[in-house]
Amino acid sequence: MEHTPSDQIDRVKAPEENFTGDVEFGPLSNVEPDGLNALEVHFQPGARTDWHRHPNGQVLYVLAGEGLVQNAAGERVEIATGDVVYASPDELHWHGASAHSHMSHLSLTTGGATQWEPRKVTDEEYDGPTS
Repeated sequence: MEHTPSDQIDRVKAPEENFTGDVEFGPLSNVEPDGLNALEVHFQPGARTDWHRHPNGQVLYVLAGEGLVQNAAGERVEIATGDVVYASPDELHWHGASAHSHMSHLSLTTGGATQWEPRKVTDEEYDGPTS
């Protein structure tokens, strides 16, 4: 068994090349590259990921706050504490905090590294209508 107290999770600032705004994350898993990748991710209001996809999909479990998730097909939802979102394998999407709230989520992926698109989520995309 391995136990890591909360204050010993190695949280770091998310890289600006893949995120907009203030985002921190910390790894919760310790596995081989293609195994389970579990991350705690905290977004300040208005912060978000860039467009990206995951080879085997992604499960997001919202731990606190309110946020947004949108895929390339235009499906866009508001998310809040306790919500679960599943992005299918290779589904292009982004997620982040709402403009008025922080948001923390648990991200669960397998199958290798996140595949980042070479573009940011624009303010127009971020501010768009919710389904």
